Amino acid sequence: MTTANETDVDVIIVGAGLSGVGAAHHVREAMPNGRLLVLEARDRIGGTWDLFRYPGVRCDSDMQSLSYRFNQWTDSDSIVSGATIRDYIEKTAVADGTDERIRFSHRVTRVEFDSETTTWTVTARHHDQTVVVTGRFVYLCTGYYSYDAGHTPEIPGLGDFAGPVVHPQQWPADLDYTGKRVVVIGSGATAITLVPALTEKASHVVMLQRSPTYVMAFPRHDDLDEKIARRIGARRSAVLTRWKNVLIDTVLYQMCQRWPRYMRSVIRKENAAQLPADFDLEKHFTPKYDPWDQRMCLAPDGDIFSVLAEGSASIVTDTIDRVTPDAITTRSGEIIPADVVVTATGLQMLAFGGIEIVVDGRDVAPSDTLSYKGMMLSGVPNLVFTIGYTNASWTLKADLVGEHFGRMLSHMRKHGHDQFVPVRPSTVDERPLLDCEANYIVRSIDTFPRAGSRSPWQLGMSYYHDVLTLRHRRVADPAMRFTGPGDRRGAAVGHHEHVEAVR
Repeated sequence: MTTANETDVDVIIVGAGLSGVGAAHHVREAMPNGRLLVLEARDRIGGTWDLFRYPGVRCDSDMQSLSYRFNQWTDSDSIVSGATIRDYIEKTAVADGTDERIRFSHRVTRVEFDSETTTWTVTARHHDQTVVVTGRFVYLCTGYYSYDAGHTPEIPGLGDFAGPVVHPQQWPADLDYTGKRVVVIGSGATAITLVPALTEKASHVVMLQRSPTYVMAFPRHDDLDEKIARRIGARRSAVLTRWKNVLIDTVLYQMCQRWPRYMRSVIRKENAAQLPADFDLEKHFTPKYDPWDQRMCLAPDGDIFSVLAEGSASIVTDTIDRVTPDAITTRSGEIIPADVVVTATGLQMLAFGGIEIVVDGRDVAPSDTLSYKGMMLSGVPNLVFTIGYTNASWTLKADLVGEHFGRMLSHMRKHGHDQFVPVRPSTVDERPLLDCEANYIVRSIDTFPRAGSRSPWQLGMSYYHDVLTLRHRRVADPAMRFTGPGDRRGAAVGHHEHVEAVR
């Protein structure tokens, strides 16, 4: 093993996915002559959209709001494939020149800040080599789940199954399920996506779920957007479409939160209209929780309902008793024959890619910090991160975080500052960072930063509120401490006191 020491840069971005490529654009816009470096663990641009390659992979969010504000999607197709999303991210990076600043196959393992020099030392693994890079700011665009493995619960007898057992996160390129009986275990967005796609080759697909999920149909192609584009042009139409879709998503979410009983009936009627009259809607598509207490699943053109109605797929709602070499037996005694089992059982959340964070020689556990404006950590200087919305397109928040960080850089340059650090208040009630009851979040949310009971320590889920807060309001507030070379030592001491307080 050898160690390579790199030159100092201004901003080190970790991750070259949807967030990282967008972050690079905003950093370069704020610092046209700045030195920028992007470290990416994988060997291609795309992040999530390079990792997931299972049949039918797509995003629940429409491309008009998932695309960057600075490079808006102008096609009338709203729901597109994962490969199309990855291609869009890569083309954006090439057009920006960001691709020339990315170092692939660099897995960041540790970031360490020195308050005396206001410098981050970033350690990464590049094949069998340790690479060390230094910079003024670190921008974590690592997402919030593990890229190494998904979540697979203990399933009795799964090891006895004679056929392939596949988790969507590690889908084999050579898996042949043509004419096979496929059982997909799970009911979340991945399962809802997989089932219709698998029916194109499989003899039959069963979605085996322990409990149901809310699902709503969503058009792949928006004819209205196309008509508007013909009248006013694709670029201007894209702006209107983006705001229209954000408004629809926001209204839907707010209605579900305020009038859950009514919205439950609306969703039920919409589902019933697409399924046979004798379909057991109560059992298979009516969750016990209220709409949007967990993330809503979208079915492009109602594809999941179509394959259920035509019989190429079916749903079993029950608990697994045991897996045998060629079938799955449920608690009620039903035997489901299977040649292939797909465990679409969720993600494994991981805070900041498992990167070790150290400030002035002290390890910083994310769960000991408060999230400031949903993009910084209390007591951790010159570090920004991106976590997107759970109730809207991820990029909407990612863009706002990038813009706000750019405004902070401009503010610091104007006032001669070289360091910022959010200062935790002496009294504030703690909350989970993400207010969502999805199982994959509940399992690991205690390892993430905490949110506070009041602004600016909350991770808001309202795009309109965040537009005001992050795009338009002043970057300086009582909770943020900016310092320059003259008072650097005082900032370091203040940080030490803070770390002791949260421990």
